[in-house]
Amino acid sequence: MSADAFSLLNLQRDEIRANPYPFYEKLRNEDPVHWDEELGLWVLTRYADIDSLYTDERFSRAQGLMRGFDRLPASEQEIAAPVYHSFSKTVFYADPPYHTHLRGLMNHAFTPRRVERLRPYVQKIVDQLLDTLQAAPEKNVIHELAYPRPVMVIAELLGLPQSERAQFKTWSDDLFAILGTVRPKSTALLERAAQSLDELTDYIRALSHKRRDDPQDDLLTALLSVTEDDEEACPHPHAPASPHATRERIGDRETSSTLTGEELVSNINILLSTGHETTTHLIGNGLLALLQNPEQLRKLQNRPGLLGSAIEEMLRYDNPVQITYRSALEDAEIKGKSIRKGDLVNTIIGSANRDPERFSDPDCFYISRNEGRHLGFGVGIHFCIGAPLVRLEAEVVFETILRRFPNISLATENLEWQEHPIFRGLKSLVITM
Repeated sequence: MSADAFSLLNLQRDEIRANPYPFYEKLRNEDPVHWDEELGLWVLTRYADIDSLYTDERFSRAQGLMRGFDRLPASEQEIAAPVYHSFSKTVFYADPPYHTHLRGLMNHAFTPRRVERLRPYVQKIVDQLLDTLQAAPEKNVIHELAYPRPVMVIAELLGLPQSERAQFKTWSDDLFAILGTVRPKSTALLERAAQSLDELTDYIRALSHKRRDDPQDDLLTALLSVTEDDEEACPHPHAPASPHATRERIGDRETSSTLTGEELVSNINILLSTGHETTTHLIGNGLLALLQNPEQLRKLQNRPGLLGSAIEEMLRYDNPVQITYRSALEDAEIKGKSIRKGDLVNTIIGSANRDPERFSDPDCFYISRNEGRHLGFGVGIHFCIGAPLVRLEAEVVFETILRRFPNISLATENLEWQEHPIFRGLKSLVITM
């Protein structure tokens, strides 16, 4: 395979998107620290290199986001600036010490106790959605279960009104669609994202006023307890702002004990977006792995105590999040390759989790695998804040499916995968019961 063939643009090809792992393997073996000439960025594919980079303070999540913004043409930057500015206010795209400020406040509200209290609600909606699936002429797990359930759960956690949850899903989809470094962005995509940010900000501001007047036992109320009660703290997203001006008074914010209104809206959006995508695709990819490996399916049916390790293997084997990125804050060297300050570095989690130097028989799906940490939820300070919720939802879904439908099988091997460069997931998954 030529160097040009290693470009991440190949991930747009149907045959590679359907199964990117042979592509990752060649890149991992032949050029594990690869300069993608077409896209102008570095690509890391080995577990050890990616694991090390995630805790290397010379590489920045926040600047990785800004480098993505810098790569847009000037006309598109004008449209996208408010959206990137909003993302820069989230725990997902912040560096210390700003990240420490945000994470501490988010942890204050996003507690294990609050997540565990959702279990009866998750069970209730899983049962309802599986009833609908069972009665449907075409039993499509993605459409009837994996797609609607996560946004219902996160909306319940946040305390969002049921009548508005579909609209929230649309807003978060529009915003997250612009992220990723594989494909150029269309102006229409950027405009939809900007409009959705505008509408989401107005909605959260109005709902926050209601919650302050009438507190509820939900995450939004908990977050409001550590949010400034100041209308000006949540400016309109169309106010002139560059994403590079995010931290004008960061010295004050780093030691603050509160969120601004703007930070509240931004982090609620990131919870909706990342939480929905990750859980949706974990259910789809994980169920597919079980159905394509019937001996492992039978093993889990016979030994339900393996469910926890089975979910971790699903995350390793076909992780919903395939790519994350950083930007170099200074010149650095990785395996003899010179990374320059400002270079964008893409890390291929899907490749790292199939690295034979880290996992035995990495292309095999073993539900009892016990070989330590995969990178599906990240490492270090950016370890996924929603991981406990994702695991809880997956436990309920798979336990219920296997209990209710012991004869479940694939209806077709003809599968179609979504095009998003970061998230890996099926467009549909039709089963028989």
